[in-house]
Amino acid sequence: MKRALTITSIVLGIFAVLLLACILYYWSVTAGVRLDKDKLTLENAFLTLYDGSGQEIEANAIHASATFSEIPEHVKNAFVAVEDKRFYQHKGVDVRRMAAACWKNLTSFSFREGASTITQQLIKNTHLTSEKTINRKLKEIHLARLLEKKYTKDEILTLYLNSIYFGHSAFGIESAAHFYFGKSASELLPAEGATLAALIKSPNRYSPFRDAENCKARRDLVLGLMREQNYLDETTYMKALAAPLPTQPAESVEQNAYLARVYDELTELFPDAKSGDWGSLKIYTYYDPALQAELEKTNCDSDVCVLVRDNRTQAIRALYSTVGTPSRLPASTIKPLLVYAPALEENLICPATPILDEKIDFNGYSPDDYAGATGQYMSARYALAHSVNIPAVKILNELGVARATDYLARMDLPVEDDDKTLALALGGMKKGYTLPALADAYATFANCGEFSPAVTIARVEDDTGRTLYEHTPVRRDVFSKDVCALLNDMLQTAAEEGTAKKLRSLPFPICAKTGTAEGPNGNTDAYCISYTRDHVVAVWMGNEDNSPVTATGGGLPANAALRINRFLYADSQPRAFEESDEVIKLRYDKTAYDTNHVLLLSDPSAPPGTDREELFRKSAQPSERSTFYSCPTIQTPSIYYENGSVRIVLCQTEYYDYEIKRINRGKTTTIYDGKYRKTICDNSVKAGETYIYTVCPKYREHVGTAVTLPQISIPDGATLPDDWWID
Repeated sequence: MKRALTITSIVLGIFAVLLLACILYYWSVTAGVRLDKDKLTLENAFLTLYDGSGQEIEANAIHASATFSEIPEHVKNAFVAVEDKRFYQHKGVDVRRMAAACWKNLTSFSFREGASTITQQLIKNTHLTSEKTINRKLKEIHLARLLEKKYTKDEILTLYLNSIYFGHSAFGIESAAHFYFGKSASELLPAEGATLAALIKSPNRYSPFRDAENCKARRDLVLGLMREQNYLDETTYMKALAAPLPTQPAESVEQNAYLARVYDELTELFPDAKSGDWGSLKIYTYYDPALQAELEKTNCDSDVCVLVRDNRTQAIRALYSTVGTPSRLPASTIKPLLVYAPALEENLICPATPILDEKIDFNGYSPDDYAGATGQYMSARYALAHSVNIPAVKILNELGVARATDYLARMDLPVEDDDKTLALALGGMKKGYTLPALADAYATFANCGEFSPAVTIARVEDDTGRTLYEHTPVRRDVFSKDVCALLNDMLQTAAEEGTAKKLRSLPFPICAKTGTAEGPNGNTDAYCISYTRDHVVAVWMGNEDNSPVTATGGGLPANAALRINRFLYADSQPRAFEESDEVIKLRYDKTAYDTNHVLLLSDPSAPPGTDREELFRKSAQPSERSTFYSCPTIQTPSIYYENGSVRIVLCQTEYYDYEIKRINRGKTTTIYDGKYRKTICDNSVKAGETYIYTVCPKYREHVGTAVTLPQISIPDGATLPDDWWID
């Protein structure tokens, strides 16, 4: 018995010492920690944004706060039910809940279970950093108890609802009500209040605009808790369960589309965090206010989205939009990404590849050009620069849709299986892509084949200056450097003489591609995407409801791209596009190309003006060389007898000389030796005689192989002229 008492005394003593140590530690950690009422208001909470030069950005979000009486009971009850059901019973800290959370964390060897009350969350949102330490938790408990002593429960709940981040840059219940439902917080219905209560667990994961199914499941959980805790009767509960979620923002609360993207990106960086988990953050962006102001000068009679992307930092510097960044059909802007660059990479084409622009049917799919098929051969360079449709579809058919879409996937441009048809070459798909996504893909060409998605946030710090995130570009190889050099050169042609020729007045090399999507009632989307080595300037015009627009890609969007590029490089010049040692400039035979539609390297003996120059990959340059001048060759001329003379019609080759000989009765006579003539007539033939003629082409010192013509017999009794003559 005595031994048991001794052991008990020792245990109690140890416990008392530990308890005293904990109390002393708590006092030492919380000593000097004071409640600051100024930090409890929304204007002083959470986030400070800075532009690319380090200047603070005025976000201009809705900062109106709702009073306790303005917030409906069912809205307040939704947050209490899901976040802190004993809110009105505890004194700032829920000891029972904390003990249960500790036990679960100990038994699971993790720290995933939280136990913060609404009071603690308010303190965490407004007073503390984002660090997850025991010291911070002790300060949180201390401040929560102080808060409960100085404020009523109603005041605490109101401050809490006015300080929560609801995603999409909506801070506070009033801002969230306007953004998600287009109404004041005082007008929120039970289902709407439950939706907002569902969001705060993770604004990114539970946004109705990002994952409607996930949002609805969470909202219905909140409604179930409200019913279980008798905040809703059965009728109201069932009605709320049937209420639809919002499908798009009802009201914009951002200053501009750029800041909206900053907030979305922040949520992506911390996908599972509530606003309180961030603490007070400093967000350093790449935002350029002067460039943003220039973008906002873009006027048209439709919706517009325009951006400037920095290809050195892989960042968006300015983004203006009247409708966010919706996914739209890419039209012909997809051609370089899906068709031409992949085909160059696979050595299926080169810039000079001749393609017949003919009406053709691919198992029921019959594409056409804007003004109809020309029926003429054209180079791949010309077809891309002038955005001719049929050649693009032909190339994709040869390349294969599956292989082509693999390249798109590497640039974060996914294609659904149902969209993997030849119509994709012209931008035919169900959903489409956002303008930032297209700009990222085009930047791949400027960056020598490396794809790197652009961001708006450069760095995130907490209020102690600790860096929580710093942008490090993620790079992915998609195309070879030499392929990009070729593609860039082809798209410079588009800006010089093709559909984007409005940009040709710029005093520096620029690449560009336009696109116009056509709907049943007219054009629905118009693009001009231009880029230098340093920047992408992308412009889209259309209407959110897909109603027709008057714009075409080479019109208003190209004008806007021209103006923005002039502003962007008003005091500087972009760097020259990087060249590749694996690209070679060669001359090819014009006659063989235009007549026979084949690529042959120029004959070294060719006279000036009979060949053209083009760029080729060294690894895929033409192997055959023309011998048209070093070994003169002609097709067999036609020969016939008419009106007493033998007539020989030469094939037209203006640079050749011709030697024509006649053989009769073993005797060979030269009847002509000179420059090309269309028709050569031999009038010195005799009736009843048979003649054989040979035609030998010559070029300078080079003598070709003589061509023997079919023998020709002169009819008996024919009346013959006295000599021969030439047409």
